[in-house]
Amino acid sequence: MDKQEGSPRKFRFNVNSCVSMFAMALVVVFALTLLTPHAMQAQTFSVLHNFTAGTDGSNPVAGVTVAPAGVLYGAAEGGGTYGYGTVFKLTPHDSSWVFGPLYEFPGGSDGADPEGGVVIGPNGALYGTTLGGGENNYGIVFELRPPPTFCRSILCYWNETLLHTFTGTPDGEYPQGENLAFDQAGDIYGTTYAGGMYGGGTTFELTPSGGGYTKSIIHSFGSGTDGRGPAGVVLDNAGNVYGTTIVGGTGTECTYNCGTVYQLIPSNGGWLENILVNFNQTNGAYPYGQLIIDESGNLYGTTNAGGQGGGGVVFKLAPAGGGFTYSVLYSLSLGCQPYGGVAMDTAGNLFGVCEGGGAGNVGWIFELTNCRETCTVVDLHDFSVSDGSYPYGSPVLDAHGNLYGTTLYGSTGNCDLGCGVVWEIAGAGSPRR
Repeated sequence: MDKQEGSPRKFRFNVNSCVSMFAMALVVVFALTLLTPHAMQAQTFSVLHNFTAGTDGSNPVAGVTVAPAGVLYGAAEGGGTYGYGTVFKLTPHDSSWVFGPLYEFPGGSDGADPEGGVVIGPNGALYGTTLGGGENNYGIVFELRPPPTFCRSILCYWNETLLHTFTGTPDGEYPQGENLAFDQAGDIYGTTYAGGMYGGGTTFELTPSGGGYTKSIIHSFGSGTDGRGPAGVVLDNAGNVYGTTIVGGTGTECTYNCGTVYQLIPSNGGWLENILVNFNQTNGAYPYGQLIIDESGNLYGTTNAGGQGGGGVVFKLAPAGGGFTYSVLYSLSLGCQPYGGVAMDTAGNLFGVCEGGGAGNVGWIFELTNCRETCTVVDLHDFSVSDGSYPYGSPVLDAHGNLYGTTLYGSTGNCDLGCGVVWEIAGAGSPRR
């Protein structure tokens, strides 16, 4: 089956013109402070895999997930035998890595274009979403399990189970958040960018039931000023759900309003919504990246635009007095425009990626240190096309402090802009003890 034109694309391409209008207005004002060179720190950067658009896939949008044994799992939006994307793993072996495709999406009812990543469930299976495919091409939620008998072949494909097929309004359309999330009972949570009761997207829950899953919408966006276009969720220990909306809210400083951070609290069999932040350009705008949460319940995230530098911000939400206190940890320079969220090591250092900027103007990897006072930015690596370009997904750390991520384009693969890479910076963060 050949991949058809006209498949839905990630909303990031629709707001760039709005971002650039605000960004250009700030160029002159902040040029002297923003062009100061980043502090440099020697790191060991390496490319673990160059995608080729063959059976390995191409153009990974989301980052990777690290398994306890150090295996990396991820999804590539394109490529594969049918052109609709793949799920893959990278296994460390001696001093190198072995790449293995796990599933190639055929399009149609089995899903197409996995823009989100995959997450490891409590049972060891992989769970994720596709932006397209399924009934009416609105996307699916899937599970992948290894074959029931041990596979001795290099190519060991896993088996897909469809957990939910989205059907549009009011069910939801186009799940494109970075990763699904599990609660302690094994329920699965995620978001759809569009659809729902009001067309502004949904936050949904899949509950195990009778050998399958029952889906429920826990919130539909777009009825007021609570935002539109949700992008992934995280949960705290009490079962509260947190996420961002890319646009909407009360921040009229942006053409489509500047987005929100929201909280959903279970209450009497339903859910109550609290808006924790309305972005307004000054405090950031367009939060694409998925939030993370630390052991103290602090939330961290990024915005794609706004802030003092116009290139987005890294922010923190700290629990305080029954609510949350918002602070900008660092305003990123013009051209950074992060789409991914951040990772945190055991010392509290934060790691993220800039979609643009850097020495080659095709993206760079940053670290924020000393954030208990005033964060200092460290440039860990500047991409140069041959080693990747335009990193979109959130980076992730393993137990040893190694940092991993992907780039959407670049590499030595035979794609117009490059097929993307999986990369590593060894020893970037503090290891877990």
